[in-house]
Amino acid sequence: MSSSASAPTGASSARPGYRAVLGAPHAGRTFAAALVGRLSYGVVPLALLVAVRDSTGSYSAAGLAMALFGLASVLLSPVRAALVDRHGPRRALPPMAVLCSALLLAVAAATARPGAGPVTVGALVVAAGCCTPPLGPVMRTLWRRILPDPALLRRAFSLDGVAEELLFVTGPLLVGLLLPLTGPAGAVVAGAALLLTGALLMVASPLAAPERAGAGGPAAPAGAGAAAADGADGRAADGAGAGAPAGPGGSGGRSGRGRFRRSRLGGGRALRSAVLAAAVTGLGLGALDLMVVAFADAQGRPAAVGWILAALSVGSAVGGLGLGALDRPLPNAVRLPLFTAGLGLALTAAGFAPNLLVLGAAVALAGLFVAPALTTAYLVADEAVAADARTRAGAWVNTAVNAGSAAGGATVGLLVGRVPLPLCFVLAAVPALAAVPVLRARDFGDAGPRRKSDSAEDRAV
Repeated sequence: MSSSASAPTGASSARPGYRAVLGAPHAGRTFAAALVGRLSYGVVPLALLVAVRDSTGSYSAAGLAMALFGLASVLLSPVRAALVDRHGPRRALPPMAVLCSALLLAVAAATARPGAGPVTVGALVVAAGCCTPPLGPVMRTLWRRILPDPALLRRAFSLDGVAEELLFVTGPLLVGLLLPLTGPAGAVVAGAALLLTGALLMVASPLAAPERAGAGGPAAPAGAGAAAADGADGRAADGAGAGAPAGPGGSGGRSGRGRFRRSRLGGGRALRSAVLAAAVTGLGLGALDLMVVAFADAQGRPAAVGWILAALSVGSAVGGLGLGALDRPLPNAVRLPLFTAGLGLALTAAGFAPNLLVLGAAVALAGLFVAPALTTAYLVADEAVAADARTRAGAWVNTAVNAGSAAGGATVGLLVGRVPLPLCFVLAAVPALAAVPVLRARDFGDAGPRRKSDSAEDRAV
């Protein structure tokens, strides 16, 4: 396996595009497995919502169950990611996937007939949310392992972000196809099957295999490549150990007893910048969904919501793939505030759209900044921390996006109908625009090395 690690670097000079990313050893099969599992994230929420509503006969019970499911999944994501960093994907992911799938099957059984108890069903739904495996953060950590070249890694993160965006569009469509065939409970079962299958196929990949320090294989070269990109900045203080190769999924080296070492998260200003950018991006997106619905209703064309939000996804996909295709993009420290500002300005412009066609164009323009902003945030977070903390860093960015989205939707829900809709768009853009000077003041660079002059406070998040 030792030769497999050097292939991506060589490929980067010959074929520096997306083909080189997917052509890296075991990358295609691992990414495909991750996408299968992550498709469940687009299937399960809607399937659970319909199943709980039909079985209990209560929209309030369904809404409360789903809110708690989302909170449990989002807030505990860093905790689950820490387990992956500490024990490696092969030891941590299967128990999570099996337990989460089993709980989803229990929900399907409980909701298969009308008259299910809301408390029982709600408890099962929340428990399932607590166990959701962090397949996205793990996949991004594996990208770092096999693609030490910074240009290829950026393309991989861009491709990953665009694919994830499309999965959240495809998942509800799949639920729509399953409901008349299998009913809500069957759709929940399908989501559980996707989750379990994807997670198990993912950890079956050679990339997820644990590596001992000094044992050859892809971990050592990838760790060396990351060190070259990140710079020698004394990360042993965060538990990365000088010269220790990155373990599977960024789990770091092993001790003499073969156990993964646990490190502090670290990351300092760079990680906080990534989390801030992700949070304000999520907030804008969560607010935008509801504002588009309100705008379409005011125009008397509620059915237009679908194609306007599709324009957002298309814009995001174009922006993400465009960022990955660039050979020499701007530095991360420039890109992160630039994309955040672009999103804020596009949201502001959308508020003054005179009709649905112009709104759709403005929303597509906003989408152009979404995937690039999130891709850059994930890259900054990945580069800011030690090898054995990367899954946790990615999970914090992911948590920030989801928490921001929930906050944005809830806030706009209180404003719509009470203040003019254009003002709602402007207010939704304020956090993104306000974050720009903060992000510009942060000097975290492309590789994210922490300066020795940074205070102790800046080394912990």
